[in-house]
Amino acid sequence: MRTAFIDQLIKEATENESIFLLVGDLGYSVVEPFAEKFPDRFLNAGIAEQNMTGVAAGLAMEGYNVFTYSIGNFPTLRCMEQIRYDVCYHNLSVKIVAVGGGYAYGPLGVSHHTTEDIGMLRTIPNLTVCAPGDPVETRMVTSFLCNHSGPGYLRLGKAGEKIIHDGPLQETGNHFPKITEGKETVVLTTGGMLETATAYVRANNLPWGIYSVPFIKPMNEEALLRIGGAYAKVITLEEHQASAGFGSAILEGFNNLVTAGKLTRFPDVKRIAIPDMFVGYAGTQDYIRKQVGLHL
Repeated sequence: MRTAFIDQLIKEATENESIFLLVGDLGYSVVEPFAEKFPDRFLNAGIAEQNMTGVAAGLAMEGYNVFTYSIGNFPTLRCMEQIRYDVCYHNLSVKIVAVGGGYAYGPLGVSHHTTEDIGMLRTIPNLTVCAPGDPVETRMVTSFLCNHSGPGYLRLGKAGEKIIHDGPLQETGNHFPKITEGKETVVLTTGGMLETATAYVRANNLPWGIYSVPFIKPMNEEALLRIGGAYAKVITLEEHQASAGFGSAILEGFNNLVTAGKLTRFPDVKRIAIPDMFVGYAGTQDYIRKQVGLHL
């Protein structure tokens, strides 16, 4: 995903001179092509993510559309105050990019497990929250954020994610990309769990629908309404704490639709997410996912 992100960012920056990239002393072997092509719009802020976010806010006030890039927790949880006050309160065009969502950096332990970011960030006003499911979605979401005025968050995997979509998405922007249609049961997933959901349903020849949800906030209510009207059972799958995460956003969305009278029945929703725990041991992403029950 990170390669798809930087490739698309370079493409967008070639046509849009307002795009600026800040990194927190990482991204080597990934961000160099951008730095070489746009040296005046690239800055390594060092291992100082809070300061990096403040610098991004200042650049945005001068008219730049700024992307900050670092590993998982560091541009997000470490910078919550700067994101809230410096960026979102002023509704600035700063896009926070976290590479290695979930347990992508599993061998490095809890300090590198990015498992509370969606819940914390989606509560902040003005902030668009995105978690693409494969490189194709990553390109689409990156293009959207490059042309979006206002704060944004982009949660990426690390590297080597499988391409799920057969080709470029026909729609761009906030929608639910369809993988398969189904009957009665549908799996809604966000971020890197898309591959897991797709592999399981296809391997077991299940008549389930699968939809990816790369835009968690704002939630596309029309797409959610179609899902709620077409399926009796909804399974949400995410590599994030169950509290306040993607599944919670889906439940809230259905509740809003039922309360507004747009949806006549509340679907049966099963959430699969990380239980209320820290993983105090090291291991690969797949290993930790299995240990905490991230499977259908």
